[in-house]
Amino acid sequence: MITPPAKSTFSAAERAAVYRAMRSRRDVRADFISDEVPEDVLTRVLEAAHAAPSVGLSQPWRFIIVRDVATRRRVRAAFEEANGTAAIYDGARAELYAKLQLQGILEAPVNVCVVCDDDPQRGHGLGRQTMPETARYSTVCAIQNLWLAARVEELGVGWVSIIDPLVLHRILEIPAGLTVVAYLCIGYVRAFADEPDLARAGWETGLPLGEVVDRERYGSR
Repeated sequence: MITPPAKSTFSAAERAAVYRAMRSRRDVRADFISDEVPEDVLTRVLEAAHAAPSVGLSQPWRFIIVRDVATRRRVRAAFEEANGTAAIYDGARAELYAKLQLQGILEAPVNVCVVCDDDPQRGHGLGRQTMPETARYSTVCAIQNLWLAARVEELGVGWVSIIDPLVLHRILEIPAGLTVVAYLCIGYVRAFADEPDLARAGWETGLPLGEVVDRERYGSR
């Protein structure tokens, strides 16, 4: 019989706060307010991201902070171009898509482009011999850390995925060999919604846990 630890590292209140941050995290597209994000707050959020686990301790991520309005206008134009060619829907779904707010590039005071070195020298290749994509997975772990830290700092984060990574490479002068993983919009918001925007808009509904958990083998449920 396994004996549990005599005393938990975290108090009940601390555990509840972590789970609350996870449940209340939102992909924020609108409702940004114009307040700047103080540098010390942004630094805390980035420190949380940088504390994420990474394959081989390679820390393959890099964060490009974008505050300049002119640069963000160029990124917004890149979004508009990509969005114009990304509409694959028709009928009622197309009408609903047209109503969705899909980015906050200019509305949020801070943008952060997260890039990944897919073949980092750090870590000496540990853990990437059979799954080289774990460098990108590690970068996504950093993004999730950033998102949760932002939530407890009352900052909203929106992930802009409708954009050509090659255009971001040109705008932000990202070296070849680095992969754009995420373009994030960050800023204070008026309020955090009780449920995801896409659920509120009727685009999709969330699955209960029981629909995604199998035992011993895939499809066992």
